[in-house]
Amino acid sequence: MSICLVVGASRGLGFELTKVLREDGHKVFATIRSEPPEPFPKGVVPIPDIDLAHEDAGRKIVEGLHGTRLDLVIVNAGVFKKETLDSPSFADEVEMYKVVSIAPVFLAHHLYQADLLINPSKFILVTTEGGSITLRTREEGGGNYGHHGSKAAANMVGKLLAHDLYDRGVTVTMVHPGFMKTDMTKAVGFDQFYESGGAVEPSEAARSLIEFIYRITPEHTGTFWAPRGPGDIGEAERVLGKYLPRPLQLPW
Repeated sequence: MSICLVVGASRGLGFELTKVLREDGHKVFATIRSEPPEPFPKGVVPIPDIDLAHEDAGRKIVEGLHGTRLDLVIVNAGVFKKETLDSPSFADEVEMYKVVSIAPVFLAHHLYQADLLINPSKFILVTTEGGSITLRTREEGGGNYGHHGSKAAANMVGKLLAHDLYDRGVTVTMVHPGFMKTDMTKAVGFDQFYESGGAVEPSEAARSLIEFIYRITPEHTGTFWAPRGPGDIGEAERVLGKYLPRPLQLPW
């Protein structure tokens, strides 16, 4: 049995990842900012009142682990505020960068300093294909600067952490879990694309993501993947060509 930490487990993908890991027999710590929509499975240890927009989040997570060393960390927490060039939001962009690309650095720092990442272990950053600069095309258009920028920054953070943690046996991998039917995507109006974009329920995305994580090896460190393949990535074939594999390694 592995010992896992899911960061951002209050709802959506994080909640489902917690359920899948527990179903598979692992011990799971799960950070929450608010109460989940239903109780966690028996055996899940919640770490409450964790807001990655606050500087003390990493320290509070380490305190909540009580010295427990980890085989797997999945950083899932995110925030998406819609923007256009006509109406960007400074405050929204700051929040997105804090949660998505700054917080993981400080979480890794605190886990590293406390020696809570075993050798070998895995540190997974849930980003999105929206953080791939290569996949942003003129046909797709611009906008959503904080969303795309913070995800691209998170990918860079993961790449750098892969170097810093390599000698400690920690494999750092970035993943696009798929286009999902969540409160977050609905809140920005993406529910209109659910059918055409191949959106799936978070439970389905969670299972495919966990199966991919099980197969990750140290050779994957510092790389960026779509475990579900190109099916929900609108610009994949235009940019990368046809007959793309599943899982698909994504470009920066």
